[in-house]
Amino acid sequence: MTEAVTTKVPDVQALKQNEKKWTPTLMKAGWSAIPNIIIEKQRALGLDALDINILLHLIQYWWMEENVPRPAVRTIAEALGVTTRTIQKRITAMQAAKLITREERRHGKFGSQTNLYRFDGLINACKPFAEEKIAAAKQKVEEEKDRVKRKKPKLVVNNA
Repeated sequence: MTEAVTTKVPDVQALKQNEKKWTPTLMKAGWSAIPNIIIEKQRALGLDALDINILLHLIQYWWMEENVPRPAVRTIAEALGVTTRTIQKRITAMQAAKLITREERRHGKFGSQTNLYRFDGLINACKPFAEEKIAAAKQKVEEEKDRVKRKKPKLVVNNA
């Protein structure tokens, strides 16, 4: 059995809404998508504010699933106003927590390219939180439906 291949068409309406909020100028300069659950559950994931900023910086380079981000540590450090060593330590900590993976790209004994970063661990760590949030929202909708049913008077027609 083969799976149907689907291609996502850009959601033009969503983009227009973002342009209304942020202005076309800001949106044209570039934007990033990050699931809200990462922001909402950062503490439960063991992430601090600097970690979130590092992730945001990495994510801005990740547009296609197969084209993983590869910014230089120095670039991230300069953007966040911290030392390269601080960024290295925080990335190492997120890697130890299995939230991100870092693939070093060495060329010979003296050269290297920027690291590749993947978020599979972060995605997997967030899934239970996302599923819980989705289930809670669904339950809330069902409870509201039940509440409305209880409040509506039943129409009784007497045919006498």
